[in-house]
Amino acid sequence: MKLLIARDSGYCFGVRDAVDLAYKTAEESGDVYMLGNIVHNENVVKDLETVGAKVVRSLDKVPDGKPILFRAHGTATGIWNEAKDKGINIIDATCPLVKEIHSEVKALALEDRRIIIIGDHGHDEVIGIASQVKNPIVVSSLEEAQNLQKMKKVGIVSQSTQTIENVQTIINIIMTKAFDLRFVNTICFPTKRNQQQLKDLSEKCDVMLIIGSFTSANSKRLHQLALERNKKSYQVTCVNEIESEWFNNAEIVGITAGASTPDSIIQDVVRLCENLTNIQNEESYV
Repeated sequence: MKLLIARDSGYCFGVRDAVDLAYKTAEESGDVYMLGNIVHNENVVKDLETVGAKVVRSLDKVPDGKPILFRAHGTATGIWNEAKDKGINIIDATCPLVKEIHSEVKALALEDRRIIIIGDHGHDEVIGIASQVKNPIVVSSLEEAQNLQKMKKVGIVSQSTQTIENVQTIINIIMTKAFDLRFVNTICFPTKRNQQQLKDLSEKCDVMLIIGSFTSANSKRLHQLALERNKKSYQVTCVNEIESEWFNNAEIVGITAGASTPDSIIQDVVRLCENLTNIQNEESYV
């Protein structure tokens, strides 16, 4: 049996930098507080808690003199302003590519365009993007796009981890409703790259494993894309969820992971696959 591992699976640079910054700040300050989970992976959050990186639900829960770490997904402008007003030391772990989306959406608003954000309602990143402008519209699906009113000037950005297919489908509908439309493609490069590797792998493999939390939007999208190409595609959060019968009669097994999945969990899954099956050849897949 052959095992193919997506070369760029797991942490993107934005998540890796944010997690490293949380460890560093906790070591230097004794404790650091995060307004919600730093990334959408429960294993990472649990490990960080052991070194003093603690999750709180409001700024009022941050003790005097302790820093607040703003997460990779970005933070709403109202929270930023409140933290500054309270004099809290802000550690900014926002992904640089998310900051670019903030800049792009503000530039579109300055052109007097009605802003549409293609993304998941209630997602941390989408909340942060929406807070940059007045009265944005969040559209997550084809049906929501079809229900939009006619508009004269429209500016569109997307959540960084959206699938290209979903964004294209929604924009095709909005084009019929807007006279003057400007779209900035804000799907980030790591997402595009990982989705393409996943698509290629899914078509080559008998079994496809996607490692990632079910709270992670990009991991769930990888699983969805895999299922469209290979019905024997399974999403797991860790090695304990893998079932040996998945590999029956399989000759090629593919593995990838969401952008919030740490290397250690990926390595555990790879080792289990090696033990469960007679792996004759293990390759990184570009």
